[in-house]
Order: sequence, then C-alpha cells, then structure tokens
Amino acid sequence: MRVVIAEDLFLLRDGLVRMLDAFDFEIAAAVGTGPELDRVFAELEPDVAVVDVRLPPSFSDEGLQCALRARRRRPGLPVLVLSQHVEQLYARELLADGAGGVGYLLKDRVFDADQFVDAVRRVAAGGTAMDPQVIQQLLSRRAADEPMGNLTSREREVLELMAQGRSNTAIAAQLFVTERAVAKHTSNIFGKLDLAPSDDDNRRVLAVLAYLDRG
Repeated sequence: MRVVIAEDLFLLRDGLVRMLDAFDFEIAAAVGTGPELDRVFAELEPDVAVVDVRLPPSFSDEGLQCALRARRRRPGLPVLVLSQHVEQLYARELLADGAGGVGYLLKDRVFDADQFVDAVRRVAAGGTAMDPQVIQQLLSRRAADEPMGNLTSREREVLELMAQGRSNTAIAAQLFVTERAVAKHTSNIFGKLDLAPSDDDNRRVLAVLAYLDRG
C-alpha cells in the first residue's frame, strides 16, 4: 500500500515514515510543505495520504486544502488528516463530498501505533476514521435537535462508535453486548434519524456523519 505523508515537523514526519514502514506500508513520498504536497499529488497516485492540516508556507489549513484539491481531481482519494486540535470545520470540509475514504485524527492518536495504523488502513479501504473527540463535539452540537433528542443514551453510544467507523462486531465488543443488540440499536437509530439502513458499513457511517453535520 503506497502512502504519501505530509508533516512539517521533521521528527514527527520521520516517526510516521518509520512506523508505517514497520507495518509494511510503502512510503511513496514524505514532504513538509504545501507546494511539495501539491506536486506529489500531481505526480503520484498513492493509495492513501496522511496529511497535517497546517503546513508551510501559510501554516493555516494548507495541508487540508491541498488534500481537498487532490480529491476534487481524483474523487475518493483516501486522505487521513492530522490536527493538533479539534476543528469541526475541517471535519465538515472532509465529509462534504460524501465520497468516503476520509479520516480526521488528533495527533495524539499517532502515539498508539495499532490504533493509528488501523485508521490508515480503514481510510485506504474507503472507510472513515473520525477522532472520538470530533464525533462527541458533533453529537453535542446536535443533541438538542429533533430527532437527535429522541435517541437513548445507549443509541448515542452506538452512534458515536458507528461514526468512528466501527463495525457491529467491534461495537458489540466495546460495549459488552451482543451483535444482535447492536443491530437492533442500529435499526432504531436509522429509524429515528430517517436514514435508510444499509449493509454497507462505510456508506452507513458517511450517511450518519452527513446527517449530524448538516444544517
């Protein structure tokens, strides 16, 4: 699996290269600026890109904008964005096209190698990997809205894990319930949110996230 890495801090960039290399990823390029990332996206076709939101020379959201431009040229290009802080705007922009293959993690998650590598693989496969703190903020922002207010506390827990990209099996294991119970909660959630159920987990998660973030 070919990976492009964009991170301006050399030590973190080098750490990402070494970590992903240790898990048998092929590092196609590792760059530290927005212009370099634009050039890499124009020249290469990576399977997934891991991109810091803030890159030189602007140090604003240059990395994110480079990734979004690349996804417009190549719809569905898998991109996992790293950020120092939770910014709901970044999550909204990533999810806007509904094409899948997106992730948004806080940089702290990088220090858990298994969790981070799982997120990279999930995004590369066309799924989502949203940081739990991002999901909690999105849920909190909509908690009082109808029909979000109709969800039970357990359904909200299931929804948070769904939004992170977890499968029913993973949700059941984390909540110590049966997969049948998770399937029932999921059905209730879709009913209350007026979203049609689907066997496609990635599409299901994108639909839930799109609903949470609209308005």
